[in-house]
Amino acid sequence: MLTPTLASGPRARAAVDGWYAVPSSLSWEVPGAASAARQVERLPFTVRVAHAAQDLQKAVDVRHAAYARHLPAAITQGLRSPEPMDHAPGVAVLLAESKVDGSALGTPRIQTNRYQPLALEQSFDLPDWMAGAPCAEVTRLAVAQAVHSRVVKTVMLKAAYFWCLREGVRFVLVAARTPLDRQYARLMFRDIYPGQGFVPLAYAFNLPHRVMYCQIATARDDGAEHPLYDFWFNTDHPDIDLD
Repeated sequence: MLTPTLASGPRARAAVDGWYAVPSSLSWEVPGAASAARQVERLPFTVRVAHAAQDLQKAVDVRHAAYARHLPAAITQGLRSPEPMDHAPGVAVLLAESKVDGSALGTPRIQTNRYQPLALEQSFDLPDWMAGAPCAEVTRLAVAQAVHSRVVKTVMLKAAYFWCLREGVRFVLVAARTPLDRQYARLMFRDIYPGQGFVPLAYAFNLPHRVMYCQIATARDDGAEHPLYDFWFNTDHPDIDLD
């Protein structure tokens, strides 16, 4: 995979440790392309909406491989092909691809409740203050086993956030098993029902998941002191294409 040069100068962002894993050496600034408050970074991979059948199959392949690493083959066999939800209205499947060889590096699926209830609602009742609002659920998040897999995951979640923002979503929901739930908590997702714990979800093989949410309208202010704030809100990534 491509290893970009270190961004230099007073606006070079410090590396972020831990799960976020966004080293300053991963990207570079484009001279003259950024204002004093913003910077532009190029990535060694792209993130875009999967439109063509071959795009979707690449997303499905990395999805199946990721789930198969942790779950029995009897459970994951059905993930070898696209699911009906992948083709449903109000749904976007994102695909991260290496610039070097075009290989699939990761994928999430985003479903809005514009046309039908969220898949989550098969097993989980949303609170009244959320049930009537524009919501989206991020599911089937998967990354390939690659050097920069944690960076890919972080960038895909940024892309999912801005896709939801563009679509007028108010609440972004996720359902996660341990330890992924703690990773979402570090991204300031909160429990919908604090203290409820983990609940089995029909669309997720009836495995127990922690159901969490992020409120789009307050995310920028709430995250002012977050280590990823500049990466999320003050950095333009032209390699994220949500059209």
